[in-house]
Amino acid sequence: MARPYWSGTIQISLVSFGVKFFVATEYKSEIRFHQISRSTGERVRHQKVLQSAVDNGALEEGAEAASVGKDDIVKGYEYAKGQYVMIEPSEIANLRVPSKHSIAIDQFVNEADIDPAYFEKPYFVTPDGDAQMEAFAVVRKAMRAAKKVGIGKIAFGGREHIVAIKSNDDDEHPGLMAYTIRYQQELRSPMEYFGGLRPVEIDEDQLDLAEQLIKRKTGKFTPEKYQDGYEIALKELVDAKVNNRPIPVDQPAPRHAKVVNLMDALRDSLRGNGAATESPEEDASKKKAPRSEKKADAAKQSSKVLKMPAKKAAPKPAARTGRAHAKSA
Repeated sequence: MARPYWSGTIQISLVSFGVKFFVATEYKSEIRFHQISRSTGERVRHQKVLQSAVDNGALEEGAEAASVGKDDIVKGYEYAKGQYVMIEPSEIANLRVPSKHSIAIDQFVNEADIDPAYFEKPYFVTPDGDAQMEAFAVVRKAMRAAKKVGIGKIAFGGREHIVAIKSNDDDEHPGLMAYTIRYQQELRSPMEYFGGLRPVEIDEDQLDLAEQLIKRKTGKFTPEKYQDGYEIALKELVDAKVNNRPIPVDQPAPRHAKVVNLMDALRDSLRGNGAATESPEEDASKKKAPRSEKKADAAKQSSKVLKMPAKKAAPKPAARTGRAHAKSA
């Protein structure tokens, strides 16, 4: 088994038990690039050097004298222009943060109440030894029965995270899942992007056809059928260059005629142009519908024309209130 990413306790009121966190994701890319000099074909490596050597031009004479070893590098906070306070690794390791060792569950919430935009990274959570199994199993089963998610805080990776803990869905392999959660201030304000969107009058027949199209294409999510097309194309490029074959190049996207009638586009989609297999319920309802009713309905739909609302000047976007933050997986 992989080495745990974090070990500590989960505490709910007076109940506590030891757990281990394991990262639930991994990078699967088979293509990795190095930086190469175009002129010599040699690999380029980075070296840490003193800023003063860069400013004084000393690197032109040789970077070895200005290079800095890994053990000689500490963190520094610039409290004034060009003035830093040095922070030793041991000082950071000894920061007084209770969530480094224990997750205190502050409350339980419905999973649906958490906007998906807040979720960051998943972790597998297991009991830390046989002695912790009983409390772990009882709490897990109670959380699953209640269909609730526990919210607390955990410190690792140089910061304190909000964490959501829930039961997994496999009773044959019972465990817990944990997800780090973004802070509110890390999400940009949606009004900056949605504030300028104007309301549109919805045609009920168009809406009905759109709902039918969605229903027809609805199915069970099967993540294993999806592959990284960029990775595949990158591998084809590398193979072609290694074996001196013609390099595959991107083809321009086919030009489609401009759609001026949404009703026609929806109706053509339902007729089978790119549509998936119909659901059993829809197929049965079509068999029950008389042919005369279908013709009348088709005539009614074809008489409808997309109403183009008058153009209005879009209001200026709202000012930013948040700052984006992307954490590396």
